[in-house]
Amino acid sequence: MEHGTHRTDHGHDAHQGHHAGHGPHGGGRTSWATAAQATLHCLTGCAIGEVLGMVIGTALGWGNAPTMVLAIVLAFFFGYALTLRGVVGAGVDLRTAVRVALAADTVSIAVMELIDNGVIALWPGAMDAHLSDLTFWVTLAVALVAAFVVTTPVNRWMIGRGKGHAVAHPYHH
Repeated sequence: MEHGTHRTDHGHDAHQGHHAGHGPHGGGRTSWATAAQATLHCLTGCAIGEVLGMVIGTALGWGNAPTMVLAIVLAFFFGYALTLRGVVGAGVDLRTAVRVALAADTVSIAVMELIDNGVIALWPGAMDAHLSDLTFWVTLAVALVAAFVVTTPVNRWMIGRGKGHAVAHPYHH
């Protein structure tokens, strides 16, 4: 039983608990595990897009700004694509699935990208590091961890209010 609630969460019910959740104080109760799961889902798409964008930009000899823009665009693309795959797989038409993916992931991915790219931009030498440099990979790993740490409470707050990943959850079953 979660402290401060009248709901018992076990296994799968813990993931479902974020829907039920508008308690007497107006805010929903969402477990940290649920928020972390939603954040990891978004982080997967972001990481794929970030790395692919950096690889493509570097391979094409682009500068930092266009490479970062490509990485951000691809992070959003792959983040949305992972959600679309699940929602369309549940039998939802593409137009509705796109709306669900946009509602589910936009804020999460935006926060993640802001933190991730902020860390990379501020890390000494990271913007000039090449794919073969340890600095590149260490900075990227730290940036993604920082993005996860900052975005998880954002997702918890949103899911508890029936927003963000909560709108996609009914299609994951």
